[in-house]
Amino acid sequence: MAGWTAAQPAGMLIGRMTSTGGFRGAAAIVGVADAVSPTGMLDGSSRALEAQVIREALEDAGLSIGDVDGIAVSTASGSFSPSMELAQHLGIAPRWTDSTTTGGSSFEVHVEHAAAAIALGLCDVAVTSYCSTPRSDRRRGTGGFRSRAGMPVGPVAEWELPFGLRMPLGGYALAASRHMAEFGTTSEQLAEIAVTTREWALRNRRAYHHGSGPITVEDVLASPIEASPLHKLDCCLVTDGAGAVVLTRADRARDLRKPPVAVLGAGSGHTHAMISAMPDLTRTAGAVTGPQAFGLAGCGPDDVDVAELYDSFTITVLLALEDLGFCAKGEGGAFVEGGRLGPDGDLPANTNGGGLGYTHPGMYGMFLLVEAVRQLRGEAEDRQVRRRRGGRGDGLPEVAVAHGCGGVLSSTSTLVLGSGATA
Repeated sequence: MAGWTAAQPAGMLIGRMTSTGGFRGAAAIVGVADAVSPTGMLDGSSRALEAQVIREALEDAGLSIGDVDGIAVSTASGSFSPSMELAQHLGIAPRWTDSTTTGGSSFEVHVEHAAAAIALGLCDVAVTSYCSTPRSDRRRGTGGFRSRAGMPVGPVAEWELPFGLRMPLGGYALAASRHMAEFGTTSEQLAEIAVTTREWALRNRRAYHHGSGPITVEDVLASPIEASPLHKLDCCLVTDGAGAVVLTRADRARDLRKPPVAVLGAGSGHTHAMISAMPDLTRTAGAVTGPQAFGLAGCGPDDVDVAELYDSFTITVLLALEDLGFCAKGEGGAFVEGGRLGPDGDLPANTNGGGLGYTHPGMYGMFLLVEAVRQLRGEAEDRQVRRRRGGRGDGLPEVAVAHGCGGVLSSTSTLVLGSGATA
């Protein structure tokens, strides 16, 4: 089959076998749900909240827990096997399971793995889920992975923290400093990302910053320095949150409750664990995972109608834009100027308000998926974007990217998703 072109609706790819071995369009996302609060806190235990969003995502799809035969879950709690524990709680015995944890990119990885498993017939209906309540835990005094000395555990505690690196934001500050030194990027340009993300949050009644009012570049620069050159408003929230995504076969997806969203392309990888081992502070694994995902999908950055890019910090977004090919390396600062990522820009990005303004429970990648699906299904209410190709305002978006980033710019996973329900 020839590569996908701008004139070919993304939905036409669902279920078609291609030279990629049948991955592209073989599986579709059919249900999503998330639990957030404008207060930043949720009531209930993490397990109860996770079970709740799984039920809601299955209801969104028109499926039940009895349909699920594949499960993927990631947690930062140190659980021996989170997928086994969750499956036991749900009362299911899946024939496909995945507990891969790559930080904030985990859930994009799960979708990639689940889509491959579905294409191979290893499972029929897969669920990936997440819940974390760091804001409530902090209030209760129960949060954090600490050793007896009160320090984070692992190599970072031994080799980086003793030298005064404040983590995790210190690692991102190093990347921002290097980008500024190498390419002339400015704090004002990074601030543009925070400004446009807040504009999206103001359109989302469920966002933490929905009622906070707009901000300006000057407001960002006037906020306290957290780790130079990053200001407080360059940094993500700390909130409770939960989410779930349901996938199934493309042929089954067409008969379910909501329009399916096809998994067209995917790519995952990582370059380091500790920021001191990052090969190039200005280049992430997205430079590999993005082209791989677009290659499988048969399209490119110019075909993307809406971009959901992990925004733990403003520099995370800027690096993603460059590495995924929306602009050349070093040109991210100029690219984001003038509100380009905002509601009136030509590349709507982080349209729910992002980790900077919507929610950020610690591993934000789940919420990238939920928002991408809602945008492609036309369910984004006041923040709904339109199709870019052929000019704005000529229909619902057809192609979305969800790009997760985990660790300290360590791992990335890129998904290209497409709308449409007919083959």
